[in-house]
Amino acid sequence: MEAQFSNDTFSWSLQIAKFYVPPEAVYPVFFIGTLIYLFSVLCNGIILALILTQRSLHKPMFYIMFSLPLADLVGISSLLPRLLIDIVTLSNVVYYPTCVLQGFLLHLYAGSVLFVLAAIAFDRYIAICKPLRYHSIMTPFTVGGVIALAWGTDIALEVVLFALQARLPKCKTLIFNVYCDNMSLLKLSCGGDITVNNIYGLVLTGFMQVVSVSIQVFSYTQILKTCISHSQSDARKKAVNTCSAQLITFSLFEIVGIFGILSYRFQNIPPNAQKVCGIMIFTILPVLNPIIYGMNTRDIRNAFFMALKKQRFAFT
Repeated sequence: MEAQFSNDTFSWSLQIAKFYVPPEAVYPVFFIGTLIYLFSVLCNGIILALILTQRSLHKPMFYIMFSLPLADLVGISSLLPRLLIDIVTLSNVVYYPTCVLQGFLLHLYAGSVLFVLAAIAFDRYIAICKPLRYHSIMTPFTVGGVIALAWGTDIALEVVLFALQARLPKCKTLIFNVYCDNMSLLKLSCGGDITVNNIYGLVLTGFMQVVSVSIQVFSYTQILKTCISHSQSDARKKAVNTCSAQLITFSLFEIVGIFGILSYRFQNIPPNAQKVCGIMIFTILPVLNPIIYGMNTRDIRNAFFMALKKQRFAFT
């Protein structure tokens, strides 16, 4: 049923698409989903706490890396808790302002991952290719500027995206996905020209990809050249240890994103499978990133075990 929204109220009730789960599997799915969410929150929270509290991690690289688990928490927290509640309650109702907020945060997460990974790649390029100038280049002012540029650019681009969507009159109440995003909100419109929205959305996606991929390709190409030309094997080992986590994260993000996009382009894919692919975009990295960085970043591993040792001594 469609209804004309009133512009003077924020209690616009929308019906959101259901994620079908067999009745006998509802509570197992809810339990597993809750464990996944708590695991992500715990592991990303640990990395954030380590960077804040361990002096060995008070370095430019980790100040920039701080944004990655922070973005992961924003992404998975914006999606999974509400989805799990809908699976159990079968209410599948969301208010328009809440829907807009969820969509904004999910888009913010996706953009921040791309920009933060580019910032980390830039830091690794300076550290490995220009080691003698690293501390003179990556000053606190530079690090703060890089972080502010990554988040500021992402926020500004997403604000424009959702401002363009908000200007359109709304008359529909069905969200065709299990979560709110810009495209779902755009489909609520009952009039107005959406050409600008479509063009800006494509330009925005292309711009983020081009900027992030260009910086990373340049950085890691220069790092590879440095490793090949360097006669000492420890330089190669250092490059692999410090860059492998970022490369794995970026590859996973792109692969999952491509699967999510392609799943909606083929009509023979079951609707639930399409929804799973979309959900994976916002859940895979927040779950795997702490493991990836814990295994591939020696400083984080050492800081973690050092913190455990201090806690053990504190209770003895």
